[in-house]
Amino acid sequence: MRNLTLKTKDHHRIEAVHHEQGFKKAVILAHGFFNAKDAYLFREIAKALALHYDVIAFDFRGHGKSSGLFTWTSKECADLQAVIAYVKDHGYESIGLMGFSLGAAISLIEAAQNLDVKTVIAVSAPYDFWKIDYHFWKPAMLDDLKLNLGFKAKGKGVRPSHPWESKIAPIDIVDRISPRPILFLHGAEDWLINARHSRKLYHKAKEPKKLIILKKLGHAETMFDQQPHQFMEPCLEWFANTL
Repeated sequence: MRNLTLKTKDHHRIEAVHHEQGFKKAVILAHGFFNAKDAYLFREIAKALALHYDVIAFDFRGHGKSSGLFTWTSKECADLQAVIAYVKDHGYESIGLMGFSLGAAISLIEAAQNLDVKTVIAVSAPYDFWKIDYHFWKPAMLDDLKLNLGFKAKGKGVRPSHPWESKIAPIDIVDRISPRPILFLHGAEDWLINARHSRKLYHKAKEPKKLIILKKLGHAETMFDQQPHQFMEPCLEWFANTL
């Protein structure tokens, strides 16, 4: 495992880790808001993926050890571009992208314009930042709250900018990713980004595409915490068939 420092085109420092196992294919792991590559669940997801692929996890700007402030998807494609360029230069046969929540939104936006991405898994992706639900009364919110306490919260945090900068809505660009395949994965009990978001994205996207709604599960990486096998099985199957 190698620690990396990458530079974006707008001069931010992006910290990353390369799980280099000698595989010919690579998966980039893109966390969501208030998370980081070194947070417990993302380290565990990286380990699960690294049994089959080389994995590159990184911190978006304003998160973890990367510089700057988080701009709520407005400028974070530059962070992802720096990571994709590194992976491409490393000589991998193909690159897969797995994004969570706002990291999934950024992944969809970047994949729409970056042909170096061969396949995408979008976990709990919002179709539009301004349409996020925030249903705090749902029981699944307590699962997320628990993940922000104790050892599983270590490494989490964010340094946010204001949210008012212009941003691309994933619903407006998702159809441009075709003919590269997209898997939309969502928890039926997601309190933050309702599963209707993935349904809307799925209907707008062109083939090849797939939508999986996991019953009784919540938001983003919470699903891995709740049911790791149920969450990872469709992800590994998707990459096996499309990467």
